This record gives sequence, structure tokens and C-alpha cells, in this order.
Amino acid sequence: MMTFRHIPSTKRLSTFPKLPAVEMKKNIPILLCLLISSACRQPGAIMTVTGPIRPSDMGVTLPHEHILVDWIGADSTGYHRWNRGQVAETVLPYLLQAKELGVRTFLDCTPAYLGRDPILLKTLSERSGIHIVTNTGLYGAVDNRFIPAYAATETAETLSERWIREFRDGIENTGIRPGFIKIAVAGIAPLSDLHGKIVRAACLAHLATGLTINSHTGPAAAAFEQLAVLDKEGVSPRAFVWTHAYGQNSDSLEKAARRGAWISLDIVGDSPEQINAYAEILILFKEKGLLRNILLSHDAGVYDPAKKNGGTFRGFNAIFERLIPALRKRGFSQKQIDILLVENPRKAYTIRVRKR
Repeated sequence: MMTFRHIPSTKRLSTFPKLPAVEMKKNIPILLCLLISSACRQPGAIMTVTGPIRPSDMGVTLPHEHILVDWIGADSTGYHRWNRGQVAETVLPYLLQAKELGVRTFLDCTPAYLGRDPILLKTLSERSGIHIVTNTGLYGAVDNRFIPAYAATETAETLSERWIREFRDGIENTGIRPGFIKIAVAGIAPLSDLHGKIVRAACLAHLATGLTINSHTGPAAAAFEQLAVLDKEGVSPRAFVWTHAYGQNSDSLEKAARRGAWISLDIVGDSPEQINAYAEILILFKEKGLLRNILLSHDAGVYDPAKKNGGTFRGFNAIFERLIPALRKRGFSQKQIDILLVENPRKAYTIRVRKR
């Protein structure tokens, strides 16, 4: 059995055993789930940057936020672009504020080649006392600016093997493992060949690891294109998060939710107009009995290494100080709020293979 709690962070990484390398063929990503630790195959694990925790320990969760984003491009980004100590000092007060508001878990959605820094995240997790989850995958939006050159020629199988290795062995020799798969597509239909390949690679990696697929998507047409890929690869929509779904046609959101996809309304801000709009769509989903398919977050932050002192950092407080009071005024119960902020993120990101 895996030990989750009350062990020093320096030892927690050892609770997921490092497995011997396995030669992968076309169907090996699916077979790898037989080799990866039982906690990755069964309900009961959330992988944070300091090691696995029980889903019940997640508490209030923000499932789509950012600490740092580097917009320079895949060919130029790297850890040389920022000072970890300076970033940590800038961001820590915002995490502590979120903790005071009740946040216990924070999913950092910055992908590789866009500023993902697992060591920085581990430092901030340990200093703040908040569980932080990082990711694996590739980000194909913004004209593929954040896609490394190798992605153009590698197959979906080979890309998935990279992501599986990060989960199995840790990211860049840090021993820090990703807790979900973050991808992005251009938001148009049909998907480009490259973006279709990335989605398929995410499906293969999910079947091998049980990691949830969080896809920067936007428009409904691209969401349903991706769901079609999942269907072809035998992956349940319950493994898919339609990120940046806010602003799309409510009928499309309902259709995707009824198929089982997670609908991520993740750009919550401070303006009264936006808070009212979010409240109205949540009321609609409550009336339709679909609150259990909704994820809420801010898509906030971010420290930008290209700007002086990281630029303007947006905190993680609007949901708690603006949206939740608005929902209470509109008749939402504490149970319904807990569904949105506690139960849904826990169910969405618990590591388990979800087949169609």
C-alpha cells in the first residue's frame, strides 16, 4: 500500500517506485498501465510536486492557475530566463492569501516550453503549505510558438512515451512527477495534423498513466473534434477537461457535459459584469442538473520574466470574494459550492484510467 500522509517531503517521492525502462512499441503506452504503480491505476492518488496525496486531502482546489509564464517561445525559453528566488518572493504572498481564503490545492497549468518549472513549484508548495500540481504535455495554441521542433517529426506514440517517462521517472531528473496532461489546440476545426497528433498522444498517455487531459481549447468546434479523437482511441470524455469553455454556446456546453466532459469556466475576474455572467451560467447548469461537470478557476497569475519584477500579478481571490457571495445571493447552498470547488476537482484529477 502507498503511504500518502505524515511523511517528510524529501521522502514522499520514493512512495512511487522508479520502474525499469521498458522498450515501447505502438501499443506499449496502453500496456504500461500494468507496470506503473498501483496508485496510478486505481482511484486514490493526486500527484503533487511534493509527492502523492489522497484525493480527500485536496480540499478547496483551483484547477487552472499559473505561477510563471514565459512567452518568448520554445526555441528561447529556459530556466536562465528567471531567478527562482525572486519569483518565489513575488508570488508567495498571493499563495498565502489564497490559503487564507481556504485554498488547499492549486493546479499550475503552465506547460513545458512555456515556463514550467517544477523546482520553483516545489519550493512554493513547501513554503506556502498548498499542494501544487504540475503537468506534462505540449501546448499547440498561438501558432505553435511553444512547440519544440521534435514534435513536427515524432509520432503520437513517441510523444506519448516522453510524457509517460516524465510521469514514471520524474521531470528532467528532478524526481518531480506531473499530475495531469496539459495540451492546447488552435481552437478551430478541423484540427491540424500536428494538433490532432498531440491530442492522440495525450490519449495514449492517459491510457498508460491515468492522468487527466486538460486541453486549452476555447471554441466548441475544437472541443468536439478532440472528443472525437478520444472516442476513436477508447478514452472516456470523463478524462477530458474543456479548458476556456466560458463564452461558448450553452447548448454546446450542455452537450459536452452530458457526454461526460469536464467544462472548465476558468477566467473568473473581479468585474461585476463578469461575475454576474458566471453566476448566470452556473444557475443554468444547476437547473439542468450538471453542476457536477463544472470546474471553476481564475487562470490568474502570472509572473512574466520578460517584464520588470515579473509585471502585474493577478491574485487568486475573485472566486471567493466575488463569485461565491454572488452565488449565495442566488440561492446556492454550501453543498453546491463544495461540489464546484472540492468534489469536482477531486473527481476530475484523481489518477485513474477512464476508458470509453
